[in-house]
Amino acid sequence: MSFFSLSDNTTLETTGSFEAAPMIDVIPNDTSCLAMIEEAGWAQYEGDEYINLRWTVVEPAIYKNRKIFQKVRVYDVDAKKADKAKRMLAAIDANAGGKLVASGEEPTDMAMAKSLLNKPMIIKVMVWEMGDRKGNWVSAVAPRQNKAAKPAPALVADIDEDIDF
Repeated sequence: MSFFSLSDNTTLETTGSFEAAPMIDVIPNDTSCLAMIEEAGWAQYEGDEYINLRWTVVEPAIYKNRKIFQKVRVYDVDAKKADKAKRMLAAIDANAGGKLVASGEEPTDMAMAKSLLNKPMIIKVMVWEMGDRKGNWVSAVAPRQNKAAKPAPALVADIDEDIDF
């Protein structure tokens, strides 16, 4: 069996073309989603250093498992933009437990992984456009809205009668 045999044991034939998935529409502007960060770490591109976050949408079901990438430019050369990015990171951190800001230190990849990953929160999704390309970006974050807690069922009912043994 060849490495390029398929799961049904047929031989892979190629024409030189392949499309992994059809083009999907972006999530509409101003959509609120329940999402979690599944990857967080420092990245660099052409001298620009930033925190790269990969969000996964949990709800609504129509967008479940969609990925949204966010660059948090805490070292932007424009001080106002850097401050805005730090406020965004601090809000994300607060929704995830607040450990990064509490440390007061520049977060490491490990610290971000431990503090930010898999913590559900609400994100506001917007659409960016460049020429004929479109994508989504995160414009706001908020704490997850907990569903109203249901009262716990009574484990023992009031008993007014004697129990015979």
